[in-house]
Amino acid sequence: MLAKKTAVVTGASRGLGFEVCRRLGQAGCRVVMVARDGTALERAVAALAAEGLDVAGRAADVGDAAEVNALAAWVDAAWGGTDILVNNAGVYLDPKTPDDPAAQGVLASDPAVVERSFAINVLGPLRLIQAFLPGMVARGHGRVVNVASGMGSLAEGGPYWPGYRISKTALNALTRTTAHELQLDPALADVKVNSVCPGWCRTDMGSAAAPRSAAEGAASITWAALLPEDGPSGGFFRDGQPVAW
Repeated sequence: MLAKKTAVVTGASRGLGFEVCRRLGQAGCRVVMVARDGTALERAVAALAAEGLDVAGRAADVGDAAEVNALAAWVDAAWGGTDILVNNAGVYLDPKTPDDPAAQGVLASDPAVVERSFAINVLGPLRLIQAFLPGMVARGHGRVVNVASGMGSLAEGGPYWPGYRISKTALNALTRTTAHELQLDPALADVKVNSVCPGWCRTDMGSAAAPRSAAEGAASITWAALLPEDGPSGGFFRDGQPVAW
């Protein structure tokens, strides 16, 4: 397992991201916590540092290419690269109007909402992979975890909320494409890229009605971040078990 390594976690100031940082820190990793809101990030870093964990914070918007590149340069200069990348930052911008389901559907969707969903949920992870994966390739080891959703599964998917659904489907495609490219070189067998569905969790995005805690969802993500050398790559998982694509 990649304990005592450097992990970068986006969307780290609250919810799933915060709990993933806690678990990775408890596993012995040095954790770089990334979020857009610098004030909230400072509080989150202070909270985990008070638990004795090795954490640092860096404010960055994954939708901004310059900020992603600056983040990667900062991590490289401070710690010589990243061993674990958790692409957790994401948005759910579709309207939630249960009294009028049609307002949540494809025909009523605002293309600008879908475009913004893709900018954060797909292009953000793509930029981060482009920034951090080359170092993993050069060192011959690394873990990339894309936090997806069963809502993005073609097998499990259903109606409504197209911005979120379609962007998470595309994120899964990014996972498979990246993993397949790495698998072309047997020397890169210890560089693994997977998608994880944390399940519906009680977070600001998931709401208090969700059946799972943030800690339960984070455990699923952390499992993929700390895979052993013989672990899978190019898969889609929930609680360590495959999810249908």
